[in-house]
Amino acid sequence: APPITQKQPLPEIETVMRAFYLTIGGSKLGYRRGSILGCHFDIPAVEIENRIKVIQQKLQDNEIDGLVVIQQVDLFYFSGTAQNGVLYIPAAGDSLLMVKQYHPRAIKESPLKNVIEIKSVKEVPERIFDYYGGIGETIGFELDILPVKDFNFYRKLFPDCSIVDGSALILETRMIKSSWEIEQMSKVATISEKTFVFMKSVIRPGMSEIELAGMGEAFSRKYGHHGKTHKRDFLSHGGYSGHVLSGENSAMLGPLDSPASGAGTSAAFPCGPGWKRFKKNEPILVDFASAIYGYHMDETRMFAIGAMPQKALDTSKAAIEIHNAILEKLKPGMSAHEIFEFGLSVAQRKGYQESYLGPEGYQTTFVGHGIGMELVEPPILARGKHILLTPGMTFALEPKLVVKDEFMVGVESVFLVTETGTRLISKVPVEILIC
Repeated sequence: APPITQKQPLPEIETVMRAFYLTIGGSKLGYRRGSILGCHFDIPAVEIENRIKVIQQKLQDNEIDGLVVIQQVDLFYFSGTAQNGVLYIPAAGDSLLMVKQYHPRAIKESPLKNVIEIKSVKEVPERIFDYYGGIGETIGFELDILPVKDFNFYRKLFPDCSIVDGSALILETRMIKSSWEIEQMSKVATISEKTFVFMKSVIRPGMSEIELAGMGEAFSRKYGHHGKTHKRDFLSHGGYSGHVLSGENSAMLGPLDSPASGAGTSAAFPCGPGWKRFKKNEPILVDFASAIYGYHMDETRMFAIGAMPQKALDTSKAAIEIHNAILEKLKPGMSAHEIFEFGLSVAQRKGYQESYLGPEGYQTTFVGHGIGMELVEPPILARGKHILLTPGMTFALEPKLVVKDEFMVGVESVFLVTETGTRLISKVPVEILIC
């Protein structure tokens, strides 16, 4: 930022922005940009090899001859590049990556042996035939997200093949994180922690929700945040970085499958931060998602400027107690349903059953979700979900309490399922942040 030479006292917002520029340069946080995450990033070849081995075993177990991978996140996961292309993973043998745009970058980014250039996706069946001497009878596709138009296109390309859904096998493979992946998520957690520290340092009365949300995103983007979070659900309202919601706005219901949606900026985008300005001594919920190097962090903490009102303070403490009780209780082998019901029982014992996970009549039936290369991944910690927790799974745990027409409070942390229990990946202290 250019030097500020005004001799008169700066208006409040200019004071905040000056602090923003100083902080984003690293001087207040004690480290330089790029010192935590470097500019160069590759997925190690051994990671890609192990992932392909796992998915190939699943293909064999399900009598699927090959898997066609198109979606960007899945493509990156199995090939190490997100260039525009199609990856074919046979049930046995080397994979074939066919790149439409841009082949030279794909060669540099991907450790796969077979990375070829194609001019059109119509070439895919012929290239598979050339490399493998034929095309299997049963081919898997990502049918959970492949649009009908594209499905019909590929069905015409493979007229003699039976097309089946391979998305469940992909998501099962991605559920279990390697130690290398946990290390990447820990790096993202470091940036997320710095972002929360930054937002705490610049928040001021009179600042709007959307201003603080934008400043937080700008800060984290200096350290590699993509500026977008990946979501598999096509109905999601874009991949924005999260919620900054204050007072009664935080309790506002809307389109999201969430305890509350916030006001948003207009009827065209009716969720997330809006135009409301912060006041002293009111609850402010910051639910911020970072995405760096393809991995996500999703965390919520309560803020207050000056002091938290007693009712909101008590409710915030209850949310933290529920959060901590679930983490202490959770063990490998428990089902997602058991975890949800346990959290509900803790809320009931504390007298918050009517506000737990939403106002009465609009309560959600999940308390957490898987997280990794997408912001929301299976498994979901929800009622009726009986999948068993396994070491290597990572979750965002988010118990929230909504006092109708008044406020929402909550806490959200990312944790790893270990051999004996859980370990927090999140580094933001699990506490209320008084500013």
